[in-house]
Amino acid sequence: MKRSKSEMGRSSLLQVGRRVDYAVRAVAYLAARPVGRIVSSAEIERSQDIPPHFLSKIMRDLVVSGFVESHIGSRGGFSLAQPPATITIKDIYEALEGPLMVMECIEHGQVYCWFSPVCSQISVWQRAQNFIASYLNTVSISDIADQVGLRKRLTSLKGDASRENKPGK
Repeated sequence: MKRSKSEMGRSSLLQVGRRVDYAVRAVAYLAARPVGRIVSSAEIERSQDIPPHFLSKIMRDLVVSGFVESHIGSRGGFSLAQPPATITIKDIYEALEGPLMVMECIEHGQVYCWFSPVCSQISVWQRAQNFIASYLNTVSISDIADQVGLRKRLTSLKGDASRENKPGK
C-alpha cells in the first residue's frame, strides 16, 4: 500500500530507534556471556553488527545509568553492573531516550497544547502509555538473552490470541 505525502511525515506513537535496539542487543549479548566476563567493544560491534560510533555513545549512556561497567586497559571492555533479570527493556529505553512518552501532552500538559485541560483524548493516550510502560517493565534482559524464554513468551502470546479469536468471546 502506497502512503500519501502527508502520511510519510508522521511519526508513530512511540518510536523505538536504533539506539534502543542496539543498546538492548549489546546488553543482552553481555548477559549471555559468563558472569563477570569483560567483553571488548570490538567483540560487541562485530557480533551484534553495531557501528562503532553508535556503540561508544550507547555504552557511555549505559555506564552512566549504572547498567554496564566499563573496564580500562589492554584487556578492557564492558560487563554488566547488575544481574540481567533486574534490567528491563523500559530501563534501557529510558536510559537512552528519557521518560517513555506516547504523546507529549501527557507529560507537558497545557505547555504543549492549550486543549489539554479539556482534551477528550488524553485519558486514552495516558492508558496506552501506562500499558506500554507496564509491559516493557516486565521484559528483562535475561528474557531477551534467553532464547528459550523468548520462545515460551511467543508461544504464550499465540495462545492468548487464539483464545481471543474463538467464537462466543
